[in-house]
Amino acid sequence: MKSLSPMLFAAVALSVGVPAATAADDGPFKAEIEARQAVMQVYKFNLGQLAAMAKGTVAYDAEAAARAAGNLNLAAQMNNGAMWPKGSDLTNGALTVKTAAKPEIWSTWPEIGQKGKDFREAAAGLVKVAGTDLDALKAGMGPVGKACKGCHDDFRQKQ
Repeated sequence: MKSLSPMLFAAVALSVGVPAATAADDGPFKAEIEARQAVMQVYKFNLGQLAAMAKGTVAYDAEAAARAAGNLNLAAQMNNGAMWPKGSDLTNGALTVKTAAKPEIWSTWPEIGQKGKDFREAAAGLVKVAGTDLDALKAGMGPVGKACKGCHDDFRQKQ
């Protein structure tokens, strides 16, 4: 049994050391940026379904609209502040992940906080009406689009 102790120690040391080395090689804020980009993809996916219905390129489906609005609302209500650490913006030359986040995000409090609140409120409003009928969906999309645009225009580099 004593001969297993050095091997067990080596296995534990390697298993602890490898993730740390991998994380260091990923560069700063990689996990945070990828997480917030994933959340934005969830927004985009659900908004895409709703926008297609609102534009008439896809037939209105009350159940699908309610589901997509519900998903958007759940994602919007998430507390994702940890995904936005100061310095994880496009001016940080040490980043290994591309981001369009402008540094102004961290210097405009409380304005940026209000924009997040506006989005959360718009998503909560949309979830109440999306499954009602097409006209209600269209009306509910306006505040969501305005909230998205408000943040993207001011705090995201044009793609």
